[in-house]
Amino acid sequence: MTQSNGYGVVGHVGYNASTTPDHNAADEEQPLLNGVVGQRHNAKSFTTRIRKAAKDEVKRESAELMLILCYIITGLLDSSSISIWGSFVSMQTGNTVYIGLGLSAPSESTRWIKSVTSLGCFCIGSVFFSHFHRYFGPKRRGTLIASFLIQAVLCVVAASMVTLGPGGYGKDEIAWDVLLPISIVAFQACGQAVTSRALGYSAFTSVVLTSIYCDLFSDAQLFQLDNPDRNRRLGAPVMLLVGAVLGGVFARSSIGIAAALWAATVLKLVIVLIWAVWPSEKREEESDD
Repeated sequence: MTQSNGYGVVGHVGYNASTTPDHNAADEEQPLLNGVVGQRHNAKSFTTRIRKAAKDEVKRESAELMLILCYIITGLLDSSSISIWGSFVSMQTGNTVYIGLGLSAPSESTRWIKSVTSLGCFCIGSVFFSHFHRYFGPKRRGTLIASFLIQAVLCVVAASMVTLGPGGYGKDEIAWDVLLPISIVAFQACGQAVTSRALGYSAFTSVVLTSIYCDLFSDAQLFQLDNPDRNRRLGAPVMLLVGAVLGGVFARSSIGIAAALWAATVLKLVIVLIWAVWPSEKREEESDD
């Protein structure tokens, strides 16, 4: 039944005014909802791609170039540390000799104490980084990035301690702000050596050169123009020499070893960025296609 009012005829249950407005509201909200859903989908897709890239194994081909680049860092740190602290932080062969000399005449010098500290922390670091690579995957991009990020952070910590500390110590002086930076830098230094094992380039440890010199000059094709192996072996001592020169310059500057540590930090971060864009190995399912 209908009833009349002064403005026309109205149904018994009243006019359902919500039908059309609700439809219009839904139409107006739909583009906004589509935008939100699209943004969430894009964010999820981006996160998925990042996770996939982190789990991918880096392409081994030419990866030894990264290890050769690490020789610059070794030269930087060892030349400056031996000049300022009287101890190596990467090349533990020299520290072993210093330890032997110290044990033969322990009262003549205290440098062997620094060498023991460096060698001990290097060994502990080897245990840490080797387990780290085995647990997360030795050649995974995420593992390599995280490894060098850890090394960079440790270099920052050591550099900050040296920069803010009193300094001015001689080679034979023992102080906490000398032993602790030595410990930290030696701990992170073996991360490079472990990376060489993870990538399958054991010859390019980035911390020693003796075996490379042997392989280089025993090469039957040493003087052949087209010899990539010789070129790579030659690059290692050249890079270490460049780093050693720079480290010596820093050690004699007003900033001292702190400059070498900050420079090593920058180089570690550059390596992190390179690993982030390094080509990946093809997955089995991709190669089957």
